[in-house]
Amino acid sequence: MPRPTAAQLAYGSATVIVSTIAMLLLSQTSTGLGVAVISAAALALGLLVALTVPVPKRRGRHAARTGGAGTSTASAAGAAPDARVPEPRTASAEHPVHH
Repeated sequence: MPRPTAAQLAYGSATVIVSTIAMLLLSQTSTGLGVAVISAAALALGLLVALTVPVPKRRGRHAARTGGAGTSTASAAGAAPDARVPEPRTASAEHPVHH
């Protein structure tokens, strides 16, 4: 499972806090069971919000190489579009290791 982004953590945490306070104030509950139910509902809502925040697309070296800018420059210089030879890719370039 990928790690959550900062936006996902922020939106999820803010949702849990705000929805818990709002539901406690609106329900005016004073029992332990009521507080537990509201807390569980707020936690579920925060998890739902955190999972639905759009994740930005990863931009790496491969994304920069694909696109119209490189091919239009090569064709504008008079070279054939298929004259570009791709660089050999290694396993370390495909799957970077983060420590």
